[in-house]
Amino acid sequence: MRAVGRCLAALHKSWLAGLLAFFVSTLLGCNRSDPIVVIQLHPKNPDILYIATNDYIYKTRDGGQTWANLSRGMSHSRVIAMAVDPAYPATVYAGTKGDAVYKSHDGGQRWMSMRSGLDDATISSVVNQFVFDPADNNHIFLATTMGVFETKNGGENWTKKMEGMKEVLMVVTLGMDPTRPSILYAGTSGGGYKSIDQTGHWEKVNNGLVPPEMVKTSRALNVTSIQVNPYEPETVYAATLAGLYKTTDGAKSWVRIGESLADQMIIAMILDRTKQGVLYITGRDGVHRSEDGGATWKTINHGFATTNVRSIAQSATDAKLFYAGTNGSGLYKSKDAGETWEPMPPIAAAN
Repeated sequence: MRAVGRCLAALHKSWLAGLLAFFVSTLLGCNRSDPIVVIQLHPKNPDILYIATNDYIYKTRDGGQTWANLSRGMSHSRVIAMAVDPAYPATVYAGTKGDAVYKSHDGGQRWMSMRSGLDDATISSVVNQFVFDPADNNHIFLATTMGVFETKNGGENWTKKMEGMKEVLMVVTLGMDPTRPSILYAGTSGGGYKSIDQTGHWEKVNNGLVPPEMVKTSRALNVTSIQVNPYEPETVYAATLAGLYKTTDGAKSWVRIGESLADQMIIAMILDRTKQGVLYITGRDGVHRSEDGGATWKTINHGFATTNVRSIAQSATDAKLFYAGTNGSGLYKSKDAGETWEPMPPIAAAN
């Protein structure tokens, strides 16, 4: 099967060849069907990217033609979140299900457990996201199912920051104001929260995130992703399990946007790093793009073998280069900002 994977990788020089590679590898049983839950790109080298499936972490140095398995040494390899240090890209963090945080200083070749302060949360905790302070790469916030944690020394130890959020079951996502890093937003199983001082004091910001039928119970929507507009930081987007919401007043109030999305379950969301008002979301219906701040949407699924898309990432060096990870049909690449997608060589060939 490895030989077949190498042959298919060599064929993958066009969209048609990539599509052929996908179908043949599926027939031969050498295409990994695990969902790609994480895509993490190198901030300077477009040929280097990491992905995580339910079982392993993989890395490519040649734009996805070949992959290396980087999970060796981890006592628990189910990675839910990854992050590359923006100042020192050889430093990589991985957040797992049930075994807290790992850190690598050599691009994922060797991993160290970084769980000091997280020990009481590791048994049932899932690490969902890392957020770096843009002014200090050793200052990191962590979203987990046991709450928000903070480190000021690159993960040597972690401190829980949950004042005002006692009733929350889990923190799924964090969003930081890039112009004012002291301001953080949290998306949780109980809606939205905001902190303005990085001390861990949170205030509930659910005005508009509580469906009318749940007003009496104060039950808010589950928030899966939060993105702060770097051009207009008072504008924040909240993706939920029942559609997309937007605030233009720093989360004092939220309104539902994108009527065409209906009650769609949104799994991932990113803002275009070069174009204001352009954002992408993924879910069971594939990838959608808005060019007017979320008011209207276009479905951009051309080339996918499935519309169940789990993750999406935009290159830091090429604004038109995107990657999307699916539930069951591997990794895809777009060179035209999502207008067309092509399947990449089977990742299973790396084992």
